[in-house]
Amino acid sequence: MKFLKKLLKVLVVLFGLLIAILYITDTDYLIKAVRTIYMRGYTTAFLDDYKRFDNRNIEIGSPQPWANHKNYNSVKETNALTKANNDYGTVAYVIIKNDSIWFENYYDGYNANSKSNSFSMAKSYVSGLMGKAIMEGYIKSLEQPVCDFLPAFCEGKAAKMTVGDLSSMSSGTNWDEAYYSPLSITTRAYFDDDLAKVMNGLKVVTEPGKAFKYASGDTQMLAMVIEKATGKKLYDYFEDSFWKPLGSENQTLWQVDSDNHDLVKGYCCIASNAKDFARFGKLYKNHGKWNGKQILDSAFVAKSLTPKFDPVYGYGWWLKKHNGKNFKMMRGHLGQYVIVQPEDNVIIVRLGHQKSPDAGTGAYTNDISIYIDEAYKMLANDK
Repeated sequence: MKFLKKLLKVLVVLFGLLIAILYITDTDYLIKAVRTIYMRGYTTAFLDDYKRFDNRNIEIGSPQPWANHKNYNSVKETNALTKANNDYGTVAYVIIKNDSIWFENYYDGYNANSKSNSFSMAKSYVSGLMGKAIMEGYIKSLEQPVCDFLPAFCEGKAAKMTVGDLSSMSSGTNWDEAYYSPLSITTRAYFDDDLAKVMNGLKVVTEPGKAFKYASGDTQMLAMVIEKATGKKLYDYFEDSFWKPLGSENQTLWQVDSDNHDLVKGYCCIASNAKDFARFGKLYKNHGKWNGKQILDSAFVAKSLTPKFDPVYGYGWWLKKHNGKNFKMMRGHLGQYVIVQPEDNVIIVRLGHQKSPDAGTGAYTNDISIYIDEAYKMLANDK
């Protein structure tokens, strides 16, 4: 019994020392990471983890439900699609044809209105908000220096960095996009309660605007620029610019670093559903116009969907050529996708728990081709 008491005391002391070391070394964000992710059996962020963070409500305006296609759900899933959905834990798969719901299915207890984490699909929204801020005169152009808004980036190479560089992932910063390392800046940004402090510590180490390097930090800086330029919280600007005007049917949530600092995680973490996510794909498919109103400048939309340096990325959108067709994509961690084919007037949305084995940061995984190919096989069977 005495041994157990001594052991318990030693463990308490060691635990206290560990906590002290985390605070001394400014890695106390790991406490939240362990509590939120690792103690729940995960090695990275997961689909429903938004429930464990501070969020801000994004309200709806006048809902505009999607129409059902005349052949709604008349074709069954292909065997290959069913296998992929089972293998990778799909929770929602939706095909929209001619702006009508042609096929939809939900899995693992999710339904049409269930919320799940967008992860990096949020980057497309933030880039769109940049375009909106330019359209409304808050930002002069894609060439305006980041330094005009964020004083931490006014010296050396950083002074040359533009808002367009942030949107096109060519900032030249030392951001390390590592999801599974607990000590990476990506992990710190996800759990730290003072995200601005994390971002202002970045260094621009290569010439901005010269090469593509996927970096969530670029979008986070862009979110901070938009807030400074507009004088509005990003979640409020998002609600007024897109969520309400596009007729979203469900209230959504956007994670913030903490209630105290109230900075949106602009690079990720909007909790919504497949059909409301799809609205942004429709907006870009229709050149920024919604119900006859120009929500976004059509020239900006066209530029966003054209590669800048790398053939797979424009301004906040992924670009994939597959089977002779050009697809535009919103993409997120673990396989969250809004896939748009403008010429065929097709939108494919897939949300789920994981994707096929990773092909490297930013590279296209095989599951994307499956979700596209099987959708087109199903559409070909439409009578």
